[in-house]
Amino acid sequence: MAVRTVRRVRTAILAAVLVGAVTATAFVAPASAQQAHPTAPAYPTDHRATQRAMDAAVAAGVPGVIGVAEDGRGRWTGEAGVADTRTGRERRAQDTFRVGSLTKTFVSTVLLQLEAEGRLSLDDSVDTWLPGLVRGNGNDGRAITLRQLLNHTSGIYNYTADPDFQRLIFGPGFFEHRYDTWTPERLVRTALAHRPDFAPGTSWKYSNTNYILAGMVIQKVTGRSYAQEAERRILRPLNLRSTSFPGTDARMPQPSGRAYSTLGGTPDRVYDVTELNPSAAGSAGEVVSDSLDLNRFYRALLGGKLLPPRQLAEMTTTVPSNEIPNASYGLGLMKVTLSCGTEVWGHSGGIHGSTSQAVVTKDAGHSLAFNFNGDWTGDSTKVIEAEFCGAK
Repeated sequence: MAVRTVRRVRTAILAAVLVGAVTATAFVAPASAQQAHPTAPAYPTDHRATQRAMDAAVAAGVPGVIGVAEDGRGRWTGEAGVADTRTGRERRAQDTFRVGSLTKTFVSTVLLQLEAEGRLSLDDSVDTWLPGLVRGNGNDGRAITLRQLLNHTSGIYNYTADPDFQRLIFGPGFFEHRYDTWTPERLVRTALAHRPDFAPGTSWKYSNTNYILAGMVIQKVTGRSYAQEAERRILRPLNLRSTSFPGTDARMPQPSGRAYSTLGGTPDRVYDVTELNPSAAGSAGEVVSDSLDLNRFYRALLGGKLLPPRQLAEMTTTVPSNEIPNASYGLGLMKVTLSCGTEVWGHSGGIHGSTSQAVVTKDAGHSLAFNFNGDWTGDSTKVIEAEFCGAK
C-alpha cells in the first residue's frame, strides 16, 4: 500500500508504493461536497478532517477525489473536485476507477486460498510451477519461493522500471502505445533482461514482476486465469459487482469519470489518459473497482471471510519494507502505523491518471477507500491520517 503518496505514473505504473507528497500547480479550482450514502447516516463531525484533506488534494491540483469510509456507525461518502474537467460533473461513490496495485491483494488472496486447499505451498520454488522461465542474468527461479514473490523479497527486477518499457508506456509515447497488448511472458522477459536487485530473501524491493509471475502460477495450478479464479473465489461470493478484470479492454465500465496525467511532464500540460489497454499491468495492477467494493473486499479479507486463520496469519506476517517509514509488507498487504499509533492494513495503487488507496483496521471495523483521478500531485497520506487520526 504504501500509505504514502504515489509516485507520478511515469516512475511506477501500478506500484503506488513508497514516497512522499508531490506538488504541482492546480489546474482546476477546488470544490467540495460532503454527503451521506443514501442508505446510511453521515457523521460530519467525525469526517470533517477527511473532507478537508480531500479538498486540500484538489487545491494542490488533483482534478477530483472520491472516498467512502465505513465503521460501526455507518457509511460516509466524501468527494471534492470533478470527475470530468470538460463537463464539470462531480465524482460519485459509484464511479469506477483503475485501482492499480490493489490488484495484488486479490492475486495474493487467490494463491493463499490455493495453499489452504493443499494445491501448492508458498515454499514451492517458482521453478516448480514455471520451470525454466526465470533464468539468466543471475536470475534463478529454483532459488525463489512463491512467498518471496508475494512479499517482494525475490530480488527480481521491476519490469516497469525498464527504460525501454517506460519510453513505450509512459511519456509522449503513451498515445502511440496505449492500446498495445502485453503478454505476461513479454513482461517477464523485460525484467529478466536485468540482473536481480539482490539475492532472494536478503532484502526487500517492490517489483511488479513478482505479481506477473504470481498470476502465471495461478493459471498453471488451476488451468484458469488469475482473473477467472478471482472472479469465482472473491468477486462473486462478495457480490463485488463494480469490480472487474478488463484484460485487454481499454474502455472503462460505466459509471466512471475521466483519468488525467501529465505523463511525466509539467502540470501545465495535463492529458486525458482514461482509455488504455491494461495488459501492461496484468496481474500486477489491471483491476477496475469502486470505493464501495474495495471497502467490502478489505473488510471481508481482514475479517476472516476469505481465508482460513492460518493463511490470514501468513498474509499479515510482514517484513520490513526498507523504503517506507513506519510500514512493513506482508503478502499483497501492507501494514502502516499512523502518527496517532493506529495500525491500518491495505494497499495503494497507481496507474495512468489514477491514484487509489484502500485501508482497514486489523479488526476490520473501520475502513477507507478513495481515489484521486490524477497521478502527479496530492497527498493521499493526509486523507488516511485525517480519517483514522482526526484533526490535529
